[in-house]
Amino acid sequence: MTDRFSAFRHSSYRRYLLSRFLTSLGFQFVSVAVAWQMYDVTRDPALLGWIGLVQFLPAVALVLVTGNVADRLGRRLVMACSALLFLTCAASILYLVLNDRFDPVLILAILTLFGTARAFYGPASSSLVVNIVPREDFPNAVGWVTSSWQVATIAGPVGGSLLYGLAPHIPYATAVCAYAVAILLIVSIPKPNQQVSRERPTMASVLGGFGYIWKQKIVLGAISLDLFAVLLGGAVALMPVYARDVLDVGEIGLGLLRAAPGIGAVIAIVLITAFPIRDHAGVILLIFVALFGLATAVFGASTIAWLSILALICVGGFDMVSVYVREIILQLWTPDEVRGRVNAVNSIFVGASNELGETRAGFMAAIAGPVVTVVGGGLAAIGVAAASTFIFPQLRRIRTLDDQRDQKAKVF
Repeated sequence: MTDRFSAFRHSSYRRYLLSRFLTSLGFQFVSVAVAWQMYDVTRDPALLGWIGLVQFLPAVALVLVTGNVADRLGRRLVMACSALLFLTCAASILYLVLNDRFDPVLILAILTLFGTARAFYGPASSSLVVNIVPREDFPNAVGWVTSSWQVATIAGPVGGSLLYGLAPHIPYATAVCAYAVAILLIVSIPKPNQQVSRERPTMASVLGGFGYIWKQKIVLGAISLDLFAVLLGGAVALMPVYARDVLDVGEIGLGLLRAAPGIGAVIAIVLITAFPIRDHAGVILLIFVALFGLATAVFGASTIAWLSILALICVGGFDMVSVYVREIILQLWTPDEVRGRVNAVNSIFVGASNELGETRAGFMAAIAGPVVTVVGGGLAAIGVAAASTFIFPQLRRIRTLDDQRDQKAKVF
């Protein structure tokens, strides 16, 4: 019988998981507080789009650097330095809020540095987990990493909103503390066994992540599907607009709206862990991406708070299937010596789907309104799932989530 807690036998993994959870929690505190305060001060949904854009652009600009840094330097060191920059950014916003200097331009500048830290943190943190657990425990480790992240997406928005209701500066101060503990945990992990690339950097080695993904059509299809579905169907950036202007539920309601997808994701990951995907993984992936789009459209059209929250729970649950399948494919089917570069490219896809999706939503809502933006995006995500069945037939034919490097992938 499979041990559902097998990854926790390894002390390095326990420290890694708690550090990553606290980092995610800090990000949620900062994210929900900044978005609410920005819209509360300006009432301009376009600025909510800018919040996503300035955090995405560093990942694009540094994509040829971040993956190589993760592959050539200690991934613990990269994570710790990135978390230190997170702490510095949160402390800077805290200073501005305490001194009543919440200026949108300054905040966007700080969030650009925050995005820079995320550009380095993502590839390093995603790559490190393979180095601290045995291969047989890796799927279990991925499941718990994903679960902890989703718990942070539940606790973070609700906690951040409650703390913001007490005083605007408290969520930023709490994030600073979370980042400080995360740094201590990650530096306490013993040096793992990492296969470091010793070859001189060349353009071919720098572009190795792009080359690998392009050759592996199943990997390309999985992350492309997630990219375009969430890019078009994402609605997170507009939740302050829905909380204040559409549903009229205030900052506490915003916390519930932000937490709802995380609740759905946790439910989904519990079900996936209890009942693993053993067959027809590709078909399941495509179906759940289409359901993600449908649930997004329902949320966009709803003017009833409980229905909106229920739709967002479904959004998070359906999206989690895509995240889980993609992460296992990406990590297990990628050689360790190029894993950082591949994860850097994947960070671009994830960033494009999330931050750039928020940018699209914010800018489009400023022109067409939030309802048209979200409903149209959900319907577009359904179209992406339908189109992917023909563009990436290999993805549709995936049967299991086996390690392709150890055995032929079962795609027929």
